[in-house]
Amino acid sequence: MPQKIAIVTDCKYRSSIAVIRALGRAGWQVIAAQAQDDVKAPPPAFFSRFACSRWLAGSAQNPDYPARLLALCREFQSPVLFPVGAVTLNCLAKRQEEFRQAARFLVAPGPVLDALNDKEQVHRRARELGLPVPQEFAGEPDRYPVVVKPRCGEKFGLKAQDRYRVANHAQEYQAAVQALSRYDPKPIVQEKVEGAGFGASLLLDGTGRLISAICHQRVREYPILGGPSACCESVYNEEKVEAAYRLLRSFNFVGLAMVEFKGSRILEVNPRVWGSFPLTEQAGSPFALRYAQAAAGEKVPEYQGQDYQAGVRMRFALNDTLAALSLAKAGRVKEAWAAGLDVFRAKEALGAKDDPGPARAYFRQTLFHRK
Repeated sequence: MPQKIAIVTDCKYRSSIAVIRALGRAGWQVIAAQAQDDVKAPPPAFFSRFACSRWLAGSAQNPDYPARLLALCREFQSPVLFPVGAVTLNCLAKRQEEFRQAARFLVAPGPVLDALNDKEQVHRRARELGLPVPQEFAGEPDRYPVVVKPRCGEKFGLKAQDRYRVANHAQEYQAAVQALSRYDPKPIVQEKVEGAGFGASLLLDGTGRLISAICHQRVREYPILGGPSACCESVYNEEKVEAAYRLLRSFNFVGLAMVEFKGSRILEVNPRVWGSFPLTEQAGSPFALRYAQAAAGEKVPEYQGQDYQAGVRMRFALNDTLAALSLAKAGRVKEAWAAGLDVFRAKEALGAKDDPGPARAYFRQTLFHRK
């Protein structure tokens, strides 16, 4: 039986570690790939014992990156290509015909990705489907607080915490519009929805069938006033999975995406590997493996409901420690105390007893090799 081969790209991102482990444990030969753009040291994913070989060359920003990635794919017999970062994902989306001659993958066409990255288009489609979204204001809002954000903050390379501004009164609103107008002359203005952040992450095969899903709820984020998840917990919500599937299916989406909710309302779609993807590993979800199987053309059954462990709490130790310190400094003592308890009850996002190398490399590089 021929060896199943997968190339996992963009290994500078922590999420790649969970992908490599999931496929390696399932018997796949995994090539860990990373373009040498802003990498000062071999990425932590390269230290996984499940990475059979490593590819590190050039820069993802160079025009020759697609050609070099294509050449890597051609070294193997139709490998599965698992793009972790947005640069590679967009490369595959725009050059699908060329790459399909050398590799297999589940990636939506460029126009579909562009539409899902556009918050205004997502909200318009959600309203057409009868799915709740935050109220938007055409001009200056008549009540506060509101959130001001460009239609696609990622397009400009903004970090998660810089992709929006919260305005509690008219003066802050004017300042937010002025600050974000450099990225979008008419940024979106919408009501600030209270409640915990919730993500429904789905995987759709080449025919649009739902073949895997996992839900999570944010527990803490860092920075604490709005940033990526520092601690989250696996949950299950069939209603949100169904809503997310209706939305993605309406765009003829293929691949993996996380639909972000606040309360019952849809905020946005991240049509790529999301930041808390390591929870798929910690909660025992077959998400990464299902991607590889479907991309390779294997018969994968349609998703029938929860197939992972709910109630698994996961933390990114360094970010969550900073969140705890920030909460304590802000006088939110109860929340800071709860964060301290999670040191003992939550799983470390990058930890694995059978593969300690990536976590060790990550902590070593983050703590001692930063400039």
